[in-house]
Amino acid sequence: MGYFNPARSRSDPQRTADRWVFCSMRCLDTFSRVMARLTGLQEDAVVDPTEMEIAAMHAALAPLGDFVVSVGLDRPLADYRKEEVLRLIEVVVDAYQAHMIEEHERLAAKERAYFEARLSSQPSSSGGLR
Repeated sequence: MGYFNPARSRSDPQRTADRWVFCSMRCLDTFSRVMARLTGLQEDAVVDPTEMEIAAMHAALAPLGDFVVSVGLDRPLADYRKEEVLRLIEVVVDAYQAHMIEEHERLAAKERAYFEARLSSQPSSSGGLR
């Protein structure tokens, strides 16, 4: 699967100079949306978050709130020092990533249990290798 810049005409020799190759349609589609926004062919190209990503955003709200309370609720974001803004970003990203990791591990354990149950329910072969 590949991508070329549709903003360039077919006769433009540079059209194929910025060719990209992708591993999946999802990666190709995401890249195409970003390129369309960057080249002006599409405005506001945003990849919609998955349910898991939305849940991770919600999981980041409590740590974000705790940080804002520690800095002071009466202070606007524009008054935060650079260190405070960086810490705010760290708090949100850490909480988001922690939720995503936890959810991926939970799903992996669920899939592992499913496949182990499938394997254990299959009759064992008596004609194994000797």
